[in-house]
Amino acid sequence: MAKSANIPRVVLVGLASCFGCQINITNVEKHLMEVLGQIDMRYWQLTSSDPMPERMDVAVIEGAVTTQEAKDTVERLRERADVVVTIGACANTAGIPGLALRGYDGRQQEVYGSHVPSLVEDDAIAPQAVHGVIEVDYEVACCPIDALDFVRTLQSALYGSNAYRRTSTLCGECKRNERGCFFGRETLCLGLVTRSGCGAKCPNLGRPCNGCAGLSPDANVESARKAAERSNIDVAAFDGALEIFNMTGLGEQRV
Repeated sequence: MAKSANIPRVVLVGLASCFGCQINITNVEKHLMEVLGQIDMRYWQLTSSDPMPERMDVAVIEGAVTTQEAKDTVERLRERADVVVTIGACANTAGIPGLALRGYDGRQQEVYGSHVPSLVEDDAIAPQAVHGVIEVDYEVACCPIDALDFVRTLQSALYGSNAYRRTSTLCGECKRNERGCFFGRETLCLGLVTRSGCGAKCPNLGRPCNGCAGLSPDANVESARKAAERSNIDVAAFDGALEIFNMTGLGEQRV
């Protein structure tokens, strides 16, 4: 049965990613049907082959922009959608696909030799976060996303919100949780420079932060390098770990 025309129209698009964030959304069975009951899900690659609608209220994007086709897709979504939401590290920071930025020139030849497929040669572009191509209204951070965080963000996208977007680093959350500091144990952790908001889930489980929420606007990367050095942590190892989810963010800091 067709839904009422005043129910918000939502699409969910996957670009260069593992689709793990989309799959994580389906894991909130307790709330998923309630969420879907509030929206008109017009397009979702994981569940339907229906064509993309001409207009939508909210476009949700997972994945990095790594091809001209993907770039055209997100530009088209921006034109057609009232609100754009990006989910996961790949969409927000270029994530794992962004690692290809190091030495990108010549990468195709390194992989394919002298026989680069025309599709790759003509369509591939340097990986970008979605906000590097279009304006983004809301972001859901981490890899994978917290599904309930996505539900809260979708509610904000649909009905508006004046919630403040955190800019502090993860260290504050970690200290409030009273879990102790990995640097004091000479263990590399990226909480010094990573955006807060996840509740320091990994440190709570005894694992150092890997930076999947992206660089905090308040991050002082150079100071963090010095802190690593004082804690007998190889600065090159710190830089290498930081690049896993933050190649584009580091590039923006250097501009």
